[in-house]
Amino acid sequence: MRTYLNGLNEIEDGKSVDVYGWVQETRKIKKLLFLILRDNTGVIQVTVKEDNVNNYDEVYGITRESVIRVNGNVNKKSVSRQGIEIVAMEVEILNMAETPLPMGVIDKVTTDFDTRLNNRFIDLRKIGNSLIFRFENELLFFIREYMHSEDFIEVHTPKIVAAATEGGADLFPVSYFEKKAYLNQSPQLYKEILMGSGFDKVFEVGPAFRAEKENTIRHLNEFTSIDVEVSFADDEYVMGVLENSLEYAINHAIDKIGKVLDENGYGIKKISTPFPRVTYSELIEYLQKNNFEIKFGDDFSPEASKFISQKYDSFYFITKWPAELRPFYTMPDKNNQNITNSFDLQLGDIEVCSGAQRIHNYEILEKNFLKKGLNENSFNFYIKAFKFGMPPHAGWGLGLERLVMNILKLNNVRESTLFPRDRSRLSP
Repeated sequence: MRTYLNGLNEIEDGKSVDVYGWVQETRKIKKLLFLILRDNTGVIQVTVKEDNVNNYDEVYGITRESVIRVNGNVNKKSVSRQGIEIVAMEVEILNMAETPLPMGVIDKVTTDFDTRLNNRFIDLRKIGNSLIFRFENELLFFIREYMHSEDFIEVHTPKIVAAATEGGADLFPVSYFEKKAYLNQSPQLYKEILMGSGFDKVFEVGPAFRAEKENTIRHLNEFTSIDVEVSFADDEYVMGVLENSLEYAINHAIDKIGKVLDENGYGIKKISTPFPRVTYSELIEYLQKNNFEIKFGDDFSPEASKFISQKYDSFYFITKWPAELRPFYTMPDKNNQNITNSFDLQLGDIEVCSGAQRIHNYEILEKNFLKKGLNENSFNFYIKAFKFGMPPHAGWGLGLERLVMNILKLNNVRESTLFPRDRSRLSP
């Protein structure tokens, strides 16, 4: 039976255990060898004595990051920095690591980002880096838990599609027998079709693909999207779903692993709802009063977004965006056709989620196709659902990696992506 290193406190002194892990460091004295052993739960010292181990000479030559199994006795009276040690009776080398290592695990020398990503298998052995994905795991678990508690159905929609979700050119074409096809930008169109199917509340967690040429610290060409759609709902309702799900997930994740986050420099605070709401028009006026050259219909520049973010400590919504800045399926405001019932959720100066009430009326949808210059024939499978009883509906799409990047205050979204895909990176 394998014993994880974080479970040694529960083992009685002197008891024999089997532990597995990576050799993080070695210290050698002729007939005595100290190994610092690491698994994904912690670090301990293993003391190897020549008289106790048959293959001592082989173990004495072990390299850093080699993988071993140790059978030995727990010593809780150890004076090592790890607090508990194991006195080895048997050491089995499962895999001897080559030297030199492509990069260090505990070395203080800074490694450049490309080297880290090229050797991701070692980069993720660093507890601070692997912890990002433990947090991401907890966050996603509790988002799912919240959705299920609110009677949402988890769905899985196609990732190979015949038409662009957003109607733009940011698409990856794929070879699909004799037909033209693309990697899906989002599950948007299929979520809406499901509203016409009577599913009422759906959510999906899955990959999304954008052939955007930007190669910035916040852009990826493949990312994980968390999507929600709700029938008989408007933008205000789904903003409530969004903020409540994030409050639930973030606060529960902190309850579970907040201590280890703090210990590794990821100090994050619990959040509360409701999040502040400010309209796009209000922000345009605010920027104009502060000498920004911007007018209605312009998107916010990075400088403008940073200036706006100084007003807010945590999450905030920007609502009522202009129609020209939103996709064709976004519902116009009933009092002003130039603005829409849409929103972005911001954390700092970065958008982490976008959503809206959708158009459910076929005639309005058809007019929007013409306004946006789209070929209606490419969307026949989607439009058909609106002709036979489509309820009012609303939803949103949330980028998981970008959300984690912002919460943990990382410098680059690639840090919160296991194996990033961007304009220049297709491997590993």
